[in-house]
Amino acid sequence: MGSHPINLTLRFLLETAALVFVGIWGWTTANNDFKYIQAIFIPIFMAILWGIFAVPGDPSRSGRAPVPIKGYARLILEILFFGFASWCIFDTGRNILCVVIASLIVFHYIISYDRIIWLFKH
Repeated sequence: MGSHPINLTLRFLLETAALVFVGIWGWTTANNDFKYIQAIFIPIFMAILWGIFAVPGDPSRSGRAPVPIKGYARLILEILFFGFASWCIFDTGRNILCVVIASLIVFHYIISYDRIIWLFKH
């Protein structure tokens, strides 16, 4: 189920939302000109990490891995990515939205159990 097109669409939307919410958090919590750095560069940095570090042959991605890592390391990266984004939503005072997004993330990983098993094997 981890590679099902609907699940991959959900994952893409969650990834995009995470980057947007981190940018919003950066903009609303920083002082003066530093908000431009937080709002732009933190999401860009996160997107670069997300795209570069991959498990070779990951069925939910293109299969390419610019910087190959183990499956468990990728899973940790994903948890940190979505965890930070969820915390950013919470920190901006959008508690209900945080619960909704966090629930969708958990739902995504539950239905992606086959991918998680695959990650632990690679």
